[in-house]
Amino acid sequence: MRRFLASVGRITIGVIVGVVIGNPVLLYFRQEKLLFYPVALNEGNRKIIKERYRHVEEVAIMAPDRTRLHGWFQRASGAGRAPLLIYFGGNAEDISPLPAAADRVSGWSMLMMNYRGYGLSEGAPGEKAMFADALLIHDTFVRREEVDAGSVAVMGRSLGSGVAVHLAAHRPIRALVLVTPFDSVASIAREKFWYAPTSLILKHPFDSLALAPKIDKPALFLVAAADSLVPLPHARRLFEAWAGPKQWQLVARENHDTIEFDPGYWRVIGEFLRSVSQPVADGRASPR
Repeated sequence: MRRFLASVGRITIGVIVGVVIGNPVLLYFRQEKLLFYPVALNEGNRKIIKERYRHVEEVAIMAPDRTRLHGWFQRASGAGRAPLLIYFGGNAEDISPLPAAADRVSGWSMLMMNYRGYGLSEGAPGEKAMFADALLIHDTFVRREEVDAGSVAVMGRSLGSGVAVHLAAHRPIRALVLVTPFDSVASIAREKFWYAPTSLILKHPFDSLALAPKIDKPALFLVAAADSLVPLPHARRLFEAWAGPKQWQLVARENHDTIEFDPGYWRVIGEFLRSVSQPVADGRASPR
């Protein structure tokens, strides 16, 4: 019996050590696989986009490390310079289908660039690279003669909200559209992987909450009522910390992946962009 109990004790200790040490180690080395889901664009779809949307320009930017970033630029109809909306997608999103939606943002040009490893962009995604690329993308396109450099807004969906917030904290952005946003990846990870020291092992925290009190630009928060991937408290914490004018738009019956299917999705975005096309008045919008 004594030997049996000693054996059970060793097994129990082994299981505990495996959970406490093994799982965090596994999380550390697999966190990119858990966070990023690169989606490729095949040449057939690329050809369809170029043929169907002749007013959309295929664009590429070379990063300082010689990584080529690929995307699409849709110029607003009409002559002269136009305001620009820069879009950053979710962690499993190829932005290439978006030229079809860009027409719904009347009066605005729209720039859609894929992250590293997504679409036809080269390289591998990561917080540091995505943040640096966002600044490069902004700085490259505000110099184009058809872009009104004083009227640049940024739109980020899910993981892209973290990229959008970072850009707004480091460049003179006019306004932000944040779709299914979160306070930080670190905060979500602490809930999901409660048994692991996520603050020590997380390499891509995407901490928007730390930047929110420093950004005084108008922001539209589009939040899905049935979002289970990013629970509402994470979006609410970011909203409450936001320093600028802000609007809370709760989309009923939709979840994290279906929010864009709501009939009013692009209408609300269009109305918000029209409201910030003029000089922003002082004061903050109340949540609704």
